[in-house]
Amino acid sequence: MARLFYGPFMSTPFQPDLVPDPALPTLQRRLMRLLNKALRDYSLLSTGDNLLVALSGGKDSLCLTELLALRSRIRQPQFSVAAVHVRMENVQYETDTQYIQAFCQRLNVPLHILTTRFETDTKVGRSPCYLCSWTRRKAIFRLALEQGYNKIALGHHQDDLLLTLLMNQVFEGSFDTMPALLQFRKMPLTLIRPLCRIPEELIATWARLHHYEKQVKICPFEHESNRTHIQSIWKSMQQLNPEARYSLWHALEKEHKLIECSPNDPDPSQPTSPI
Repeated sequence: MARLFYGPFMSTPFQPDLVPDPALPTLQRRLMRLLNKALRDYSLLSTGDNLLVALSGGKDSLCLTELLALRSRIRQPQFSVAAVHVRMENVQYETDTQYIQAFCQRLNVPLHILTTRFETDTKVGRSPCYLCSWTRRKAIFRLALEQGYNKIALGHHQDDLLLTLLMNQVFEGSFDTMPALLQFRKMPLTLIRPLCRIPEELIATWARLHHYEKQVKICPFEHESNRTHIQSIWKSMQQLNPEARYSLWHALEKEHKLIECSPNDPDPSQPTSPI
């Protein structure tokens, strides 16, 4: 079996003297094992898929892009990987486009860069964060449909799904989260979250060992939210029971919450709830 070990910045013009950390091979094997388990358990990829990765430039989407690029070199299933980066011209959320381009080039992953904007309004439930998220998602949907990508990969990890579960329970009274796979009924698109079994801590370690460049986040709409409070509760839960994440994950699987077929496809022209 071929030895898979690859990092785009282990010896590059950006960091020519960087020495690979000895912990990287072990960590990579663990990440790939969890990635492959998610791909199998939730049938996220099939031979012939044209995959589009939503690449924000943060550690999660960088890790997702790199792991999928590695996975695409394995014989089965055979699939293609491309990435899309969306810039919002009216939000001061700076990203280093040159860095992202170089990152994808080293992985041989084609990159699309889109620029868009949104207008704020005062309608209930349509905050700037909500509108920004939907506008980015809408741009990605349109690109995927125009370019023939049949699956869109998002960089949500296991902690993201579990935090969303807790938020829905506390604030909405529902037992739901973002699914690992969401199949649209009318659009030829499927949303997948290949990192869904990977804890955030492992991704943070991978990003640190690979010296991922941190993007500048200076968003005028960013503030403390309910999610911030739920994160504190989540930390306390894990201190109380180190196995808490596995118990919650088992509950999600038991209730069949990780694979969904959307009853109503999103209209790319209308700002419905972000998925």
